[in-house]
Amino acid sequence: MIELLVPVEKSLSKFYTENTPKLPKNFTKPLVEYLPWINLFIGAITLLAAFSLWGAATVTNSVINYSNNLGVSTTTNKLNAIVWIGLIVLFLEAALFIASFSPTKNKKKSGWDLLFYAAVVNLIYGVVIAFSSLGGVFSLILSIIGTAIGLYFLFQIRDYYVKSKSSEAPKSH
Repeated sequence: MIELLVPVEKSLSKFYTENTPKLPKNFTKPLVEYLPWINLFIGAITLLAAFSLWGAATVTNSVINYSNNLGVSTTTNKLNAIVWIGLIVLFLEAALFIASFSPTKNKKKSGWDLLFYAAVVNLIYGVVIAFSSLGGVFSLILSIIGTAIGLYFLFQIRDYYVKSKSSEAPKSH
């Protein structure tokens, strides 16, 4: 775990375990079992989206540069930095989801940590995009709500990854 995020994880763990309803064991156990495959699927889809965005951004930049060379007035000569930051975030999130496959399959805390990092990265990007021309208050609110829901599910299954591998299920559920 990245040392900077340890107190954040502890605070969120306390919040999500003390202030939110517990999911039933008959929901969390299958979720934990299929989570590695879900992560792999999300990682692949995110990677596909990142490559698609990269291709579109590259073509758009080429068209803008071509029209600028012809003397045609365009509103900008390069794509917004937010698009490129978005690309980096998409590739990073895809890498985190794909990298979490093996450790979550083996119920290692490191796999859970990778998913926690993905949630943090997503929230940070949501805040950054909110202050760009692409975002706004509504996109910030949606990002916060989406991250909060994702963290809820993540913290509901955390005990499966924190407890020793020999214990089949956490006792708190």
